[in-house]
Amino acid sequence: MLTINDKDFQRLVTFVHQNYGIDLSKKRQLIIGRLSNTILSMGFSSFEQYIDNLINNKKPEDLELMLNKLTTNYTFFMREGAHFELFKDTILPYLVETKKDKVLSIWSAACSSGEEPYTISMILKEFFGAKASAWDTRVLATDISQNALIAAKNAVYDEDSLKELSSGWKSKYFRPAGEPGTYTVAPEIKSNVIFRTFNLMDPIRFRLKFDVIFCRNVMIYFDQPTKEALVKRFYDATNPGGYLLIGHSESLNKATTPYKYLKPATYRKV
Repeated sequence: MLTINDKDFQRLVTFVHQNYGIDLSKKRQLIIGRLSNTILSMGFSSFEQYIDNLINNKKPEDLELMLNKLTTNYTFFMREGAHFELFKDTILPYLVETKKDKVLSIWSAACSSGEEPYTISMILKEFFGAKASAWDTRVLATDISQNALIAAKNAVYDEDSLKELSSGWKSKYFRPAGEPGTYTVAPEIKSNVIFRTFNLMDPIRFRLKFDVIFCRNVMIYFDQPTKEALVKRFYDATNPGGYLLIGHSESLNKATTPYKYLKPATYRKV
């Protein structure tokens, strides 16, 4: 296994933080453990050579590989189900009552391999039923990772990803895929999600402000100033009365966040 000196460690930490907001300042052993074999397989003999290549060339495929190695994209359908119960029982009834234009703007930020936005799409289908065609309920799903977005668009999942779904939803919203034990999302659910590449460090300039932003289990990688700056951008991109839902292992500083705290991992713009 390779070693990394203080200078190269700091170069990598600074580069990743400036470009992606991810704080690796306390992840030295993780960096060594997860990148050593990759570096050698790419033909480099040291972290110095590898980091020179990253910073000087900025090849998208190399940056993508590095980010995938250093972050975890584990997810599944109905993960942290309390948010989806709130979405179904509280948020959607409020939006139906207040949105006279019948347009819902929902953002799955850092959508990974697609389980979250497809879960949202299934809940919307269940909630609106026969009235779905009268509403624009398309979900915006973004991620910085091209590999994640490719997987999300392919929408093929194994049994483990579907473990929290009822048998009724599995039969209603999924179809068998090519390999045994794999499933693909039904067309009406798949077509309701729009996937885009987006870096959360960039300015948020989408056409509409959002009624609901799901950004869960992402900010655990950010230091406090980066997190607060992102939350401020989320707030400015949220409609009055809109919601921000974050991961249950995450929290915002109640003294500094512009959102109103409702309950753990749930905030609102009032």
